[in-house]
Amino acid sequence: MTALDPNLPHTALVLAMSLDGKIADTRRGAARFSSLADLAHLEARVAAADGVLFGGGTLRAYGTTLSVRNPDLVAQRRQRGQPEQPRQLVWSPSGNLNPQMRFFRQPVPRELITTVAGAQRWNAAQFQRVWKVPEAQTTPWDWPWILAQLRESGIETLALLGGGGLAAALLCCHCVDEIFITVCPLILGGATAPTPVDGVGFLAAIAPRLELLSNQTLGDEVFLHYRVRPTPARDDKFLYPGE
Repeated sequence: MTALDPNLPHTALVLAMSLDGKIADTRRGAARFSSLADLAHLEARVAAADGVLFGGGTLRAYGTTLSVRNPDLVAQRRQRGQPEQPRQLVWSPSGNLNPQMRFFRQPVPRELITTVAGAQRWNAAQFQRVWKVPEAQTTPWDWPWILAQLRESGIETLALLGGGGLAAALLCCHCVDEIFITVCPLILGGATAPTPVDGVGFLAAIAPRLELLSNQTLGDEVFLHYRVRPTPARDDKFLYPGE
């Protein structure tokens, strides 16, 4: 797999959504409406990655992360020379996370991407590495610069698991190479329910364009795999206040 930018990790956005394009209901809690087949699909994508990136809002909603538990997937990681678990990277500019969450007791390597102020809440026992992003790279968040640092640290493949604001930011910066999306058989509705890509949105003329690589139907769910087509660089910036 080759990233759109060879200096960045190959990044795959992985998510499940309702038929009407919602990744959670209006309460923005944990979305547990997909099937066991989708959970296995998600675990396979996580197992394929060197690192997993998600926002603080996603972590607060679930309280945990998805570790690799399938023995075959763990064995495949060993064969590829990867550690048993991918690095779990939480993006939280505020650093406002509850240290009592089960996430901090899971046997996974944890890292935090935050501001200098957000880093003051944490120590090495909670996060094995804290990435303190300089202020110049946070107004707005400079994701190509951040991902380049991750690439230099050994993350060649990255699974992006949400939320919608973070996905929008990386798409705007041309930092997403693939999208794996599961369409689930329910309708959530609600103007305030989160979608796969939130933020300020894209005008149709400059919206990311996709190429369908595969599709599969299992039960009542549809599994779609897209490649993000390369597009000319733009000068616009995406400003997201952060989590």
